[in-house]
Amino acid sequence: MVEKTRFSDNELKVFKKLILDKIKQATHDYDLLKSTITHGVDNDIQDTSPTFKVMEEGASVLSKEESSRLAQRQHKFIQHLESALFRIENKTYGICRVTGKLISKERLMAVPHATLSIDAKNKQ
Repeated sequence: MVEKTRFSDNELKVFKKLILDKIKQATHDYDLLKSTITHGVDNDIQDTSPTFKVMEEGASVLSKEESSRLAQRQHKFIQHLESALFRIENKTYGICRVTGKLISKERLMAVPHATLSIDAKNKQ
């Protein structure tokens, strides 16, 4: 039996739809995080008493820093998904960059931007 060297065009279409759906959701989440960071007047410390103002400002800064970290992580995730789309177009999607063998469908359904098979990932 000959081992498959790449996914069929129909299989790639399924993965492409999955990735596009994930990009849509990730972009939505990213936009929400960005709006949290650049948040204007709503729920700000403008209407609190001076006693709590310092504590509220500190919490606000920490919240914005956390949102910023989450936004950066989400942006990176979107970039990985877009790279996966590029690999689909090149018909190199799902090929492990270490072993050169196909990554299992189950792994790609769970982590559609994966570039390593489970074996290669475990050896890292």
